[in-house]
Amino acid sequence: MLKQDDHKHHISERFNAELESIKNHLLEMGGKVERQLNAAVAALVAGDTGEAEEIINRDHEVNQMEIRIDDECSTIIARRQPTASDLRLVMTVIKVNTDIERIGDEAAKIARQGIRLAEESASPTNFVEIRHIGSHVESMLRKALDAFARLDLDLAVEVVKEDTGVDKEYGSALRSLVTFMMEDPRDIGAILNEMWALRSLERIGDHAANIAEHVIYLVRGQDVRHQKSIQEFIDKVGER
Repeated sequence: MLKQDDHKHHISERFNAELESIKNHLLEMGGKVERQLNAAVAALVAGDTGEAEEIINRDHEVNQMEIRIDDECSTIIARRQPTASDLRLVMTVIKVNTDIERIGDEAAKIARQGIRLAEESASPTNFVEIRHIGSHVESMLRKALDAFARLDLDLAVEVVKEDTGVDKEYGSALRSLVTFMMEDPRDIGAILNEMWALRSLERIGDHAANIAEHVIYLVRGQDVRHQKSIQEFIDKVGER
């Protein structure tokens, strides 16, 4: 005969399994988008239009994963009415889910720019800026997802701090590309496409930082968005 205490334990175990499931699905989606990003940058640099087309065509898979995770979160809220840390986890998953999907969108945009660039003459820049910033934001995304998986506060703070560096690198890259355009107007079309790709990479850095901020919210229960400075941010989460 099933005792009342056993029933409660059974329900709790099922709830824990549901929470673990949405975390795993989110990390699965994050891994997919991370691969999409890496492939998009590589395709652009190599002029691989076939791979770029594949990346664009696979974007709908990420969209479907986003919908599935949102539905799972809605179901948990409706059925379980989670409170405290459990509710914080579900809300964090919903927010991170949106950022990951938007990173997927930006990866598809990079792939589209790669196709356009392949139709232009050889790039005068050899994609130096795209290679550099691409590598940086790929690292940020990987660390942001790791921070979520491990609830690593230190790693999350590191990612947020890195976003300032990406912003500076982006500004420097734009100035460099403008110089190329001034030196030879024939390169304007190609340079503009590179600028759009760089803009997508900069936005991906922003989304990676958003994910890290959501992790801090999950771990500490503090909303640390829109802080006036990195130091204020660090103070807010109690870092020394």
